[in-house]
Amino acid sequence: MSSLFAFPGQGAQQVGMLHQLPAGTSASLEEASDALGEEVLALDSDEALHSTRAVQLCLLVAGVACARLLLQRSPAPDYVAGLSIGAYAAAVIAGSLDFADAVRLVALRGELMQRAYPQGYGMTAIMGLDQATVERLLAEAEGPVFLANINADNQLVIAGSDAAMAAVAERARALGAGAAKRLAVSVPSHCQLLEAPARELAAAFAEVELCRPAIRYLSGSSARPILDPERLRDDLAFNMCRVVDWHGTLRTAYERGVRLHLELPPGAVLSGLARRVFEQGTVVAFQGARLDTLDALLREEVSRSR
Repeated sequence: MSSLFAFPGQGAQQVGMLHQLPAGTSASLEEASDALGEEVLALDSDEALHSTRAVQLCLLVAGVACARLLLQRSPAPDYVAGLSIGAYAAAVIAGSLDFADAVRLVALRGELMQRAYPQGYGMTAIMGLDQATVERLLAEAEGPVFLANINADNQLVIAGSDAAMAAVAERARALGAGAAKRLAVSVPSHCQLLEAPARELAAAFAEVELCRPAIRYLSGSSARPILDPERLRDDLAFNMCRVVDWHGTLRTAYERGVRLHLELPPGAVLSGLARRVFEQGTVVAFQGARLDTLDALLREEVSRSR
């Protein structure tokens, strides 16, 4: 038996999320502010979170700060994984990417994505249709729209222009989709529209040192473990323009013996997805849970694996 730390992606952000972090996380907030050259606590207001850069930085800082807090008292997980921007926090906790470097790279990542598509684009979740049906709708669509996330067998996310997504959503509802909901994401992530910004980010990544993960890192794009630092560099730099296979990532974790899925802040979106895969096991979110409860769960998994 083993455990997984899962870090959420864009769309999970919450107003005030950094101000609501538990006691003991101030050192991480200060480290992020020093690396950024600005006060990170100014980034989680309602107004600030309209910026892709601010959202992504808040998600990185919240995930790393809370994971570090838990690791001060608890055994390390066997695996880490992150959905989209969550991969950066996963790489930091795995010991592969320095936190200060991650902060600077994520700030650039958000700026590049926002600059490429400042308006008129985004992402839409479609629930209740299988992947083949959604891909057929995308193939028939007029305008730029692509498959972006495979979150579950019948929960997919598309990315593209507002008009093209709206047309696909309307057809999806006509075919019986339970919901087709525009997400709180203002850029068309995880599709070929972001290939040029990804290449710019990769150039910046070339100047940063990465190490072999000390904790096994699962890619949210390939749904496979990555050990080689150069492959990890590629995975992080280009995940903005690659389809997220989160369902496959969870299945890989489960098949490798993970029975404790712990979602780092903010929110519990990933926990809902994990419960579909972890039929035998425990799924829990950091937010809303007691630290001693999480510590006990992690220690229990360690004792079971012996």
